[in-house]
Amino acid sequence: MEFSIKSGDLNQIKTACILVGLYESKQLDEAGTKLDKATGQALTRAVKSGDISGKPGSTLLLHIEKGIGAERVLLVGLGAEKSYGRKAFCTALSAAFKALKGTAVTDVIMSFDSKQSGDDLYWKLEQAAALAIDGAYRFDQLKSNGDSRNVGKAVGFHLPGKHDAARAKEALRRGEAIGEGMSLTKTLGNLPPNICTPTYLADTAKQLAKQFKFKVNILEKKDMEKLGMNTLLSVSKASYQPPKFIVLEHNGGKKGDKPVVLVGKGITFDTGGISLKPAAEMDEMKYDMGGAAAVLGAMKTVGLMKLPLNVVMLVPTCENMPGGNATRPGDIVKSMAGHTVEILNTDAEGRLILCDALTYAERFKPAAVVDAATLTGAMVIALGHITTGIFANKDALAQELVAAGNEKLDFAWHLPMFDEYNDLLKSNFADIPNISGGRAGGSITAACFLSRFTKQYDWAHLDIAGTAWKSGADKGATGRPVSLLSQFLFKRAGLK
Repeated sequence: MEFSIKSGDLNQIKTACILVGLYESKQLDEAGTKLDKATGQALTRAVKSGDISGKPGSTLLLHIEKGIGAERVLLVGLGAEKSYGRKAFCTALSAAFKALKGTAVTDVIMSFDSKQSGDDLYWKLEQAAALAIDGAYRFDQLKSNGDSRNVGKAVGFHLPGKHDAARAKEALRRGEAIGEGMSLTKTLGNLPPNICTPTYLADTAKQLAKQFKFKVNILEKKDMEKLGMNTLLSVSKASYQPPKFIVLEHNGGKKGDKPVVLVGKGITFDTGGISLKPAAEMDEMKYDMGGAAAVLGAMKTVGLMKLPLNVVMLVPTCENMPGGNATRPGDIVKSMAGHTVEILNTDAEGRLILCDALTYAERFKPAAVVDAATLTGAMVIALGHITTGIFANKDALAQELVAAGNEKLDFAWHLPMFDEYNDLLKSNFADIPNISGGRAGGSITAACFLSRFTKQYDWAHLDIAGTAWKSGADKGATGRPVSLLSQFLFKRAGLK
């Protein structure tokens, strides 16, 4: 996608479409007022027709024959003017690109109020670039007759006269990097499990390494056996797809600086194993590698930004299948850290592959480790599909991540891991079971399990089971939490 900064008379700019905001009071925004006058009140007549309410996300596409350089105007509802802010801005822009997706529009102009300035202007520019890419995203490469229209191939931003050109350009660069990272994450999550296998994820990492000069290392089954990654290997035992352990390193910071380590759960298909899941909606278990997809997407953002920070990515990846060689409930395996784990439920497999990855992370002497995983259905019950759950062994790290999510409207919430929850993880036969004795607090006890393997560094766990994927009519990967992770890394790198 091509982004540009536009100047001059908005009425004269040649484009397929201009976005115009409309408040619930039926008042047009500043750009709309200018265009309305030039078109002989064409926009006012459309508003008076009652075809658009001005409520957040409502839209109406108008074809303009004379008076301005644009062929179309898309009216977009902004809601009440007194409550219009960052969230409403993003809601309106998302709705605008969704409305244009079914049209022949290939380039768009959006104009900012002449009073708009300061941090809020550049925040909105960054978000607009990311949302433009998100709105233009399609996953139709596996359809025989995919839609060839490329909505948003070019997006121009008409800025007020007083703005910092360099800062505006940087905001667009950051937004584009986040949007491209999210697109990769969504594509990996949307691909079917017969294509997006552990080997496919490893190949994706190799492509990123080639593109951005990352250091890459792919550990095979024999390498994992030598390291004692037995909990990871126990999950993969019944699959014909070989497991992989993917390592990417971006050395953008000072030599010797401790890296931030990102870890992503990469179960490319989860049947539940012997503890078999119900058949309904099992097709969606292809997204159980949403954590892996998220950290790969975040690494693409890191590469595009050439981030001045040392970042390491670890992805343990395999399938969880039933079969004659499958791990059974009751089996006991020894983790890389040396803890024996009693496997009471083979569908609690994510923590089994992550615990070995978290142990492997120690060798990098990290400044912080953040894992992302579609770990527990209990997280969906607790926070729904709006908010990511955060658990951490350091409150400051959790607060850092929550703040990053708030900045990008990729919301997260810090949940507790009191000692009393840890007490629920008891086994008569091993050091630790892979599940607690009951369903209560399932997301917390899962995080407590992981915390046993993170004693050597600051660690946070993002449970994205409710936020990485949408079901229903809009079924597909969301690209979350790439925005949150990107903002976290930007701050760690010292970017404003």
